[in-house]
Parts: sequence; C-alpha cells; structure tokens
Amino acid sequence: MNNEKFAALVNRLEQSARRNPAVYRLQVLSLAIVGNAYLLFILLLILALFIASLASIVFLKAFAVKIIIPIAILLWAVMRALWVKVSAPEGLKMGRNDAPELFQLIDTLRVRANAPRFHQVLITNEMNAAVAQRPRLGIFGGYRNYLLIGLPLMKMLTVDQFAAVLAHEFGHLAKGHGRLSNWIYRQRIRWLQLMEWFEATGHRGSVLFTPFLNRFAPYFNAYAFPLARANEYEADAAAVRATSATVAAEALTAVHVLGSYLHEKYWPEIYLQADELPQPAFAPYQTMHGTLARELPREAIDQWLERAMNEETSLSDTHPSLTERLAAIGEQPRFAPPQHGASAERLLGPALERITREFDQTWHADIEEGWKRRYEEVAEGRKNLADLNQRLANGEELSPQENYNRAMWTESYGEGAEAALLQLEALLQRLPEEPVISYAVGVRRLGRDDETGIALVEFAMEHDADYYLPGAETLRDYHWRHGRESDALQWHERMVAREETDRLAAKERDEVTLTDKFEPHHMPEEELEQLRTQLKHIKGLGKVYLVRKQLKYNPERPLYVLGFTTKFSFKRKERRASIQRHIVDNTAFPAQTLILCVEGDNYQFGRKFRWMSGSRVV
Repeated sequence: MNNEKFAALVNRLEQSARRNPAVYRLQVLSLAIVGNAYLLFILLLILALFIASLASIVFLKAFAVKIIIPIAILLWAVMRALWVKVSAPEGLKMGRNDAPELFQLIDTLRVRANAPRFHQVLITNEMNAAVAQRPRLGIFGGYRNYLLIGLPLMKMLTVDQFAAVLAHEFGHLAKGHGRLSNWIYRQRIRWLQLMEWFEATGHRGSVLFTPFLNRFAPYFNAYAFPLARANEYEADAAAVRATSATVAAEALTAVHVLGSYLHEKYWPEIYLQADELPQPAFAPYQTMHGTLARELPREAIDQWLERAMNEETSLSDTHPSLTERLAAIGEQPRFAPPQHGASAERLLGPALERITREFDQTWHADIEEGWKRRYEEVAEGRKNLADLNQRLANGEELSPQENYNRAMWTESYGEGAEAALLQLEALLQRLPEEPVISYAVGVRRLGRDDETGIALVEFAMEHDADYYLPGAETLRDYHWRHGRESDALQWHERMVAREETDRLAAKERDEVTLTDKFEPHHMPEEELEQLRTQLKHIKGLGKVYLVRKQLKYNPERPLYVLGFTTKFSFKRKERRASIQRHIVDNTAFPAQTLILCVEGDNYQFGRKFRWMSGSRVV
C-alpha cells in the first residue's frame, strides 16, 4: 500500500469513525481478530500435521520418519518465528529505595489511571518519557512493562508538568476507559514489529507469514490509525484528569519548546567547542537545568513555539499536532519553565548526583574519539583553506575541484555559509553543467527559501544518480515546509521507490545463485590480460572461469563472477579458503566481481561456467 492509498483509506476511516464510532471500532476489532486467527490457524495446522505424521508410524513404519522430520523442522521454525525477540529497553535501573519520591508519584498516577504495574523503571538520556512492553512469550504476550524516564525531561519540567507527561504515558496502558483503544494500539505496534523482524532476519518460517503480513499489516495499520490517534487524545485527557488542563498545556508546550532548545542550541553549542578544544571539558547533564530557559531570548522562544504551533498533523505520526492537542483540552500554549530548584529532577533525591555523573561519564566516553577527530579535521581544514586563500592572493588560478573545496571549507571552517554560497554561485556560472555544483547551490538556495534551487537540485538528480535520494529528500522537505503536501508526498513516493530499487539492486549484486543467468564476460582484452597476469602467480590456483551475471537493475554496470578450482591438496578446504582470501585481497578488478570456488558444494557453478564460450581465462 503506497502513501496515497494509505492516506485515502485513513481519511475515509476517520470520517467513518466520526459518523459511527461503534461500527468503526467493531471493524478494527474484527480485523485484529482475523490477523490473530491466521497465526493461530497456521500454527494449529502444522501441529495437526505433525501429530498425524507421528500417528502414521503405525502404518508407514520407517518411511514415516521421512515425513516426521521435515514437518518437525517446519513446526520448530514456525514456533521460533512467532517467538519474536524484542530487546529490552536500555537505561539506568531505578529501585524504590533509590528514589522514593519518584516511585510514590508513579504509584499515585498508575493507580489513578488504572494502569498495570511496571516491572522496571529506567532513566534515559532523552527529552522524553515512554512506556514499553516486551513480550516474554513472543506474539503470545506475557508482557513485561517498562517505564522510561528521560533525565533531561525531569531537569526541564516542573514536578506537576512531569506528572502530566507520565499520566499521558500511563493512559496508553489504562485498563478502564479506552481499554479497547489501548489494546488495538499495542496490536498495531506488534504487527509492525513482527513484519520488521521477519524482514530483518529472513527466518525460514517467514515464508508462511510474510505474504499475509505484507498485505495485512499495512491494511491493519491504516484501519487502526484513527484509533491510535484517538488514543493520543485519550492519553492527553488522562493527563488533564491527573493534573489539570493548565498543567497539561504547560507540559505539552515545554516538551516542544525546550526539546527544540536542547536540539538546536544547547547541544550544538557544546559540540561546537570541538573546533577549538582537543578534548571535551564539559559535564553537559550536570549543567543542564530548566532555569536555562529563563535566560533564553524571548525571540528564540517565540520562534520555536510558533514553529511548533504551525506544524500540521500528518499521517507520518499518530500524534496530533500541538495545536490540535491543545485545542482538544481547551487550552492555549503556556510556557512556564521551572524556577531554580523546582524542576522534577528533585524527585530523584540522592540518586540524582549518581545518575547525572554516570550520564556525563558515558557521554565523555562515547564522544571522546569523535571529538578528537573533529578537532583534527577542523585544524586540517583550516590549514587547507589558508593554503588555497594564499595561492589566490599570490595570483594563482585554482582548479574547479579546488574552488569547490575552498567553498566547502569556507562554510565549515572559515567565514561561514554566506561567503561559501557566493563562491559556489560564481563557480556555477563557470560550470553550469556540473551536477555537484548545481546540487550544492540548489540545496543552499532552498535553505534560504529561494525556489530557483528546485531546478538545480532536479538537474543534479537527473545527471548523477548519487544525488537522487538526497535530492528527493531535500525537495520533499522543502515542499512540506511550504505547505505543498501533494508535491511533498510525490517526492516521498519517488524516494521510497528509489530506495526499494536500490535495495533490490544491492541484493542482486551481493549474491549469486544457481538460478541466476550468466553470459560471456565481454571484458576488454587489455583488462583481461592484466587480470590473468595477477592470477597466474597465485600458488595452488587451478582453473579460473570468468562470466558476467545478467542483471535486472543497472545492467549497464557489469557484475563479473569469477569461479576457480584448486590444485590437489590434502587440506583442500583450507587451501580453497586461503586462495579465495588471496584473490580478494590482492587482485584488482575493473568492476565489481564476486568470487567463489566452484568445487565442493559449489560444483554445479563449475558445470555452468565451464560450458560457456570464452569463460576459461586461466
């Protein structure tokens, strides 16, 4: 199901839900039951076949074993496939004795929301809070509940605002009002996880499920989407009941504004110091606190708030926009950062110092190597930029590549974006047919809301395939930012289609099977002779065959397959592996080449290659 069909179906279902919510909920529930019934049917069918095969021993004797073994293997594969493993969330574990006040608040809110107890409370380094469920019995449930609380969230909100955020999350697990919505909410997540798991693992048992899931999961996702969005409103209502509409509005506003502050100002200013300091000399979580927001320029706060209020609800996320969420609780945006000492971090008590120290130490360990690389990169970039500027000052003429590098280094290490754009614009006038320059200028024009950049980006995409995906993403985001949703969706569709094509092309080039079709290599004689010269000196190498794989995607770029045999040895497996490594490490090929030994398990490839005219090269 493509985005256009998904959007049309969701819009129709939202109208249906408004007209007759009871019928709509029954439709979603029925669809969920059908999905679960399919899984149960497949499992019971294979189990019945297994039991029948066991019973056949009475009549078929030893021959029954030949039936039992493959069915048993299939049953095991299906059971393993349905036993989806979901990694446990990561964070610092908290116990009641670590932060009694925090757990008292959690207990109060959980009981008020009629939510299940949490098996684990984890503190994370994100500006967020979330509930997560990890199935202990695969798709059959047995959930272990996790509460994830971001330390930045606790530092940037008041206790009441923090309570509103937690109450919203507890609302997703509530057992009372909205119980069906919460169950469907979790079903939707489970189906998507199951489909992603099958796709990622390529499990043998997936053949019984992926055709069904590929059709069912997107369809169920669309049907459940209005209910999932309604669930967000119900969770907001739970936050209002636990605190008040005013506090809930403050929490919603703060998460958007202060999240933007951390992402766009706080962290970038810290990382910017890597340009000047060889090692980080900061404790970012220690210095982070909500009162920082009181020191921000009002213009910056208004800008972040305006942007958040202007964001429209989209089908890319079940969360409604900030404007619609505030309207649903009858409130306006309210920005009220905590006073000194009044942020929710105080609920951590004595554990706060330990948690903050651990996050700072982890941050230092994670960032140290990258920080050092950035410092060295900036130093080298500044030196290179100074050298080019000096050559220009001496009257030397730079090559196009050097001019391009100078512009990039000016942007990153010199006078900044404006000066770099002037250099790129001048270079574009000289070389209007160069995709790399067109793309660079086009992206920067679009960043300044100059629509002339569209044609430049499209030109680069048309003349250099490497720019297609980043160009499509740039154009999608530009149109979306300017309210042209239809144009944005078209570019998104193209980007997704190209990503899928690239994925299939990469898969086609990464493997060789007996069902593949091959043709003569047609390698130019000069390149072929250079290849022969390299291969002839490999000790123990026998015959060498070279063919070309027929490709569906990008056939103009050849994919060669080199098959080899080895001379006699008592340790043939070790010799085959050694020669293959030697060929890979020490042979230069003119194009991508897959290498395999056509002996042992691969002897059938040898048969195919041997009879192809001109395939023998050594």
